[in-house]
Amino acid sequence: MLKISNIHSVRDLYYGKDPLLDAWILNFMTENDVDPLANPEDNASFEQIKFMVDLDEDQVFAPCTDWLLLNLLKGNLSQDLKKEYLFVWKRLVLLLNNMSLDDYLKKKLVNLWRYKFKQAYNNLILIPSRLTKRLITILLSQCVIFDPYEVRKQWFNQQAYNFIQSRVFEEFINLCPADQMHCNSLANLRWTLDMLELSRLFYLSFIDTIWKRPEDQNLISMSHFAEYEQEFEKVKQALEGISGRDREKKLKILYLPDSAGSFVFDLLIVKVFLRLGHKVIMALKKGFYFDYPTFWDIDNDKILQKMLKNAYFIAEQNISKKDLLQKLKENDFVIISDGTRERLNLCRSSVTFARSWKESDLIIAKGYGNYRRLILTSHLFTRDIIACYKDELGKIHFEFKKKSSRVRKITEDELIAKAENIKNMMLKAKANGKKVMFYSAIVGSIPGQTKVAIEVLNTFVNYLRSKLDGIFIINPAEHFEPGMDGDDLMYMWEMVQRSGLIDIWRFQTVADIEKSFELMGQKVPPAWVGKDATFSTGCTKEMQIALEEQKKYPEMQIIGPSSDKFFRRREYGVGKYFDASLVKLVNV
Repeated sequence: MLKISNIHSVRDLYYGKDPLLDAWILNFMTENDVDPLANPEDNASFEQIKFMVDLDEDQVFAPCTDWLLLNLLKGNLSQDLKKEYLFVWKRLVLLLNNMSLDDYLKKKLVNLWRYKFKQAYNNLILIPSRLTKRLITILLSQCVIFDPYEVRKQWFNQQAYNFIQSRVFEEFINLCPADQMHCNSLANLRWTLDMLELSRLFYLSFIDTIWKRPEDQNLISMSHFAEYEQEFEKVKQALEGISGRDREKKLKILYLPDSAGSFVFDLLIVKVFLRLGHKVIMALKKGFYFDYPTFWDIDNDKILQKMLKNAYFIAEQNISKKDLLQKLKENDFVIISDGTRERLNLCRSSVTFARSWKESDLIIAKGYGNYRRLILTSHLFTRDIIACYKDELGKIHFEFKKKSSRVRKITEDELIAKAENIKNMMLKAKANGKKVMFYSAIVGSIPGQTKVAIEVLNTFVNYLRSKLDGIFIINPAEHFEPGMDGDDLMYMWEMVQRSGLIDIWRFQTVADIEKSFELMGQKVPPAWVGKDATFSTGCTKEMQIALEEQKKYPEMQIIGPSSDKFFRRREYGVGKYFDASLVKLVNV
C-alpha cells in the first residue's frame, strides 16, 4: 500500500525513499510525458530544470499545483479536481464547435476525445492541462490547422490597439496625479511617475472589455483604478527591492504574457521597462494554445508587426549561454518561445527558455495559468517572481514570490572577472619565462563519479607539476566555486581558452588515468577502464576550440588522444558539467 501520510506538498516527493512511491512517481511522470529519461528529446533534464527550480538531489518536480498533485497521489476525485477535468472538456468542445469543420469530422473527433477523456477521468493520473495538450494535438493533426484562433487573436489585438489610439486611453494614462506631485527629490518623483504609468498599463491589460466588447470602453475610470492601486504596491515594493536602494540596478526581465488583446498592453509595459534601462526577454508559446500569443503570430498580425518592429526574435530552441548573452548585449528586447503549446510547463520548456530564466533577474508572469504554476506550488524558484491575474469576480491580484535563499546567481560580470584573473595569472607566468599548459579532463561524464574524477584530475596535475620544470599548469578543478554549473564553467573557460596565452593544451589519456590511480594506491575501477578525454562532451567542445585556436596560433601544441576520436559526442549537456551521451555512429 502506498504510504503518503508524510507527503503534504510537492516538495515532499523524493525518489529512493519508498519503492511503491517511486513506482507511482515514475508512472505519473511517464503518463504525463514529463520524464526526462523516458523522453530526453522533448523533456528538460534535471539539470535544466534546476536552472529554474531549487531542487535537491532525487527531489521530484511536477508541473502542477500542490493540491492537484496530492489529489492525484491519493486517487481522490475531489470536487475541485472534477471541476478541472470538466473545464478541460467544456473548453475543448467549445473550441471544436467554433471551428468550420464538417459534421463527420467533428463527430469523429469528439468521440475520440471522449475515449481519451474517460480514460484520464477513470485513471486519475493525467494532469488536466496535459490532457488538454494531448487532445489539442489530436485536433490539430486531424484538421491540419496551424492555429484555430489566429483570426480571433488578430481581432482582439486590433481592438486593443484601437483603444490605445483613443482619447479615453490618452486621458486615462496621462492624467496628472495632483496628490502625488509633492516630492523630496526629482529622482523620487520620476520613480513615482514611472510606477504610476506601469500600474495604469497593468490595470488596462486586465480589462478585457477593451478588446472583447469595445463598445464598453467608456466604463474605464479612475474610480475603478483606485480600488486596485493598493494591490499594485506589491509590484512597486518588489521592483524597489530588486533594483537596489537607489533603484539604479538594471535588470534582465523574463516576461510571460497572458492572452491576445492584453498582449498589446504587455508590449506597452515592456516599453516602459526598456525606457528605464532594463532588458526584457518575452517568452511566447511555440504554437497554438487558445488565446495565448505565439512566436509565429507576428507573421500575419499587422498590429504585432508594427509594435514589435524593434524586437529581436530568437527562433533557436537550444541557444548557448554565450550566444544568448551576446544577443542580450546587442538587443534590449528579445522574443523567444517557451518551447511549449500548453500552460507553462517547465518540464517541457526549451533550452532557450531555461537559459533565459537563468540569466534573468526577475520573472513577470501574467495570467491565472502562470499564477497557478509558479505561486500555487510549494517549490521555490531560482529567480524572483511577480505573478498577476484577475479572479472570477474581476479582482486583480499581484503576488511576489522571492527566489530561494539557497540560490546565488553567478553573474556574467563575475565569470568575466574570474576569467580575467586566470588570464592575468597566465600572463604573469609567461613573463617569468614559463610556458602555459591547459589540462582538459573528464569531470562529470561518468555518473556518480564526479568526486573521483576531481581527485584523479588533481592527483595527475600535481604529478605533472612535480615532474615538469618551467610549466604553469591550469587545472580547471582548482577554479570551481559553489553555485557554478556546467554552463557557467564552459562560458568562463572559453574566455580563457581563446586568450591566445596557451602554449600546450593537454587532453587526458587512458595512461594519465591509470597513472593517477597508481599514485592514489588504487586499481583502476571498472567504470574508469579505457576512459579518456574523448569520453567527455565538455572535452569534445574544448577540442573544437583547441583546433580553432591552433589555426590562429600554429605554435600551440595539442597533446592527447587524436582529435578525430572526439567528435562522436553531442554538445555538452544543459546545466551539466558534461553529458556522457553518445551519438550513434553510422557508416555511410
